[in-house]
Amino acid sequence: MKMNRMNLSPQAAAAQASRAPRETESRAEGPSSTEAPVIQVNGLRKSYRTARGSLDLFRDLDLQVEAGEMVAIVGQSGAGKSTLLHILGALDAPSAGTVYCASTNVATLTTREAAVFRNREIGYVWQFHYLLPEFTAEENVAMPLLARGTRRSEAMGQAADWLGEVGLKDRGDHRPGELSGGEQQRVALARALVCRPRVLLADEPTGDLDSTTAANVFGLIEGLHQSHQLTSILVTHNMDLAVRCSRTLRLENGQLKPLASGAHFMPN
Repeated sequence: MKMNRMNLSPQAAAAQASRAPRETESRAEGPSSTEAPVIQVNGLRKSYRTARGSLDLFRDLDLQVEAGEMVAIVGQSGAGKSTLLHILGALDAPSAGTVYCASTNVATLTTREAAVFRNREIGYVWQFHYLLPEFTAEENVAMPLLARGTRRSEAMGQAADWLGEVGLKDRGDHRPGELSGGEQQRVALARALVCRPRVLLADEPTGDLDSTTAANVFGLIEGLHQSHQLTSILVTHNMDLAVRCSRTLRLENGQLKPLASGAHFMPN
């Protein structure tokens, strides 16, 4: 059966979260071993048709991330870092290869199944917060829970708890426009984790922040990664932050390569 697939922008993904189906969908399960990697990618290829023919963004890309790892991915602009995160988070489809994330073969999911998978297993943070301006911080954080059918009172209570975890206990009734950039990104982080996912995917989560605020937000991500036993992949151009991760990989010419200790990477 041909799968119904779509590529989603961050805005569309955030909007879809409020329409995610409430029922539980079946999933294509990966290896049942408790020691299996949380993320296992083999032979990944992503191709685009252009006026000059097919353009391969990835060619037989492999990636393995164990439970509890915090992996940084660096690379030049246009190398495909964001596309790789989109594929791992079932926001985009691979052209070929196998992609297991949180025990799920994301390459086989329908659009409906992908929405359920993201709501249950993936926390996603973008460079821009994509908060809904007409709702309070607490309501924004509660959105993923409401999408899965959680009672409003329970969802709002959990949202308030998570705002406390990111240091915004007293800002729940503020709308995004009343918050600083760093506070907005903290709300976005709480929203990403309110459903207690196994995997956190962060695409330049500090890219719009000044250096001091960026360091504070990254420190918060580190703390939540550890305290909630997450498996995390962060795309960043900030090498000072990347080297604080378990390991750093460079995406170059369609392949992921370890960045040697002490090596210098100059983003463009």
